[in-house]
Amino acid sequence: MLGELPHIEFEGLDEELKARLTARVERLGYLGEFFQVGAQQPRALACFIDFTEALKDVLPARLVEVIALTVSSRTENVYERVQHERLARKVGFTSAEIEALERGNLICPDGFTELECAVADLAQATVAAGGKGCPNAYERVRELSGDAEAAALLMMSARYLAHASLSNTWRLGAPVDSIFDHGQGVER
Repeated sequence: MLGELPHIEFEGLDEELKARLTARVERLGYLGEFFQVGAQQPRALACFIDFTEALKDVLPARLVEVIALTVSSRTENVYERVQHERLARKVGFTSAEIEALERGNLICPDGFTELECAVADLAQATVAAGGKGCPNAYERVRELSGDAEAAALLMMSARYLAHASLSNTWRLGAPVDSIFDHGQGVER
């Protein structure tokens, strides 16, 4: 049984972490539990944040949300899934598209581009492969997006898989309600 995890509130964060998280805390109005627990390793958490932001800087926001919703749903990472429902809406996804991503039943190209469908397949394959590789899905993304973007998309998929491993081990709950039913999300 997992004991009570130590949490570090925003005021107690290492200065480097504060600098990276200030804008997020101001935007959301709270410091997410993932960061409170992860702050036990401030340098590693800062690198994780930087890794995420570096990938977000080079990827279209819709593709990031395809990955985030696909991986978080497959791994049952409710902490990440419910936050990305809202972010997906902000970048133009409809509720039906968000549900399709969460359920893994994309009908392509209905509402999704060919690349978005391939990226969802890559994200699903990343989870299913469990670190053993997914060359066929990756090759399809490479054909559609090119080498540099494909590398970033695979790295982002691995990032969300790492987040799921941490969040699920730490048993983190959703910081906000699902857009679908106040806490539980869609039935899988």
